[in-house]
Amino acid sequence: MASAPLLSVRDAHARVIAAFERLPAETVSVADAAGRVLASPAKARLTQPPADLSAMDGYAVRAEDVPAAPSTLTLVGQAPAGGSYDHALKPGETVRIFTGGPLPMGADAIVIQEDTKAEGNKITILEAPRIGRHIRKAGLDFSAGDAPLPAGRLLTTRDVALAAAMNLPWLSVHRKPRVAILSTGNELVLPGEPVGRNQIISSSGIAVAALVRAWGGEPTLFDIARDEEKLIQDAIAAGAQHDLLITLGGASVGDHDLVQAALKAQGFSLDFWRIAMRPGKPLMFAAKDRARVLGLPGNPVSTLVCALLFMKPAMERMLGQPGDVPPTVPAKLAVDVKQNDNREDYVRSRLVRTAEGLTVEPHPVQDSSMLSVMAWCSGLMIRPPFDSARKAGDTVQVIDLEAIPGGY
Repeated sequence: MASAPLLSVRDAHARVIAAFERLPAETVSVADAAGRVLASPAKARLTQPPADLSAMDGYAVRAEDVPAAPSTLTLVGQAPAGGSYDHALKPGETVRIFTGGPLPMGADAIVIQEDTKAEGNKITILEAPRIGRHIRKAGLDFSAGDAPLPAGRLLTTRDVALAAAMNLPWLSVHRKPRVAILSTGNELVLPGEPVGRNQIISSSGIAVAALVRAWGGEPTLFDIARDEEKLIQDAIAAGAQHDLLITLGGASVGDHDLVQAALKAQGFSLDFWRIAMRPGKPLMFAAKDRARVLGLPGNPVSTLVCALLFMKPAMERMLGQPGDVPPTVPAKLAVDVKQNDNREDYVRSRLVRTAEGLTVEPHPVQDSSMLSVMAWCSGLMIRPPFDSARKAGDTVQVIDLEAIPGGY
């Protein structure tokens, strides 16, 4: 009997993100809000500037009093930042004003200091002003009630500065997703531990924890679970208390791949466990009540690629964002490439920015165990299933890893 066709990347992505809902909101200080996602729009509590202000050091005038230069006006006061001249300007009068100072009533232009000559209280204007010149109008930046920061926005330092200027000491943001990370396998040891004859260093869990943190979550890195079904079941039960459990390795159906059996024993329903992509074919997704388990392949490059395509969108959904697949951009091939097979291929590549646009150079070796290649690459070239052979200069689609929000 022929085996069932592999699930496509797009279908697997759709199933994963459909299983997640946005997390509840919490309130944080605006000083701690960078990197968080707004749960509700941030509305300005005041108008900025609150009044017409001077953008330069100089003199506030009525433009009609200086139809031509030179003209001499009488100095009657000053308006520093934080102070004001609280009388209306009369014909022939001027007020010394400083950057940020409020415009006196009746004034409609600023003459900068360099275009004047002062002798006592007589100010000679050396260049005729234009109405509105060097004036910041009230509400130029924003007005009370404006909401320039919408719900679902990942807050940058620029956004935090804007929120503070809008007089918002607190912001409502989505709670950080709590993500448990479980590596399985007798062959794994942590960095710095003695490495046995048939053992390797466990790097994937550390990488996934770093990505969870970079993408706005709180990771919990479990101890490595040895290949004992009871140990794995207990770890899964603990991980299921989190918003998402990531398992690494052990998701196939070999004698030593125990994660699927442990999930079923814990009452989880398996949605899928193989998809038509390279690297990352043995991806798994399972659910039980509100618990969600995303099983990433054990090979470290497969882990990292699948984390970008599936874990990041799942986290984004919990943070009130769409959870789309990473965007792609066009690039020109630097070399010829052969025809692709039935799996969507994410080819580790280096992107070179030129005056004509991006050029993509695939690494000649694409083994999913090679972290040195993953660290070398700056992009993933996407080869659709059964994509025909391509020549150097052809246009392909790539994921620019340097443009991933939060980092990669």
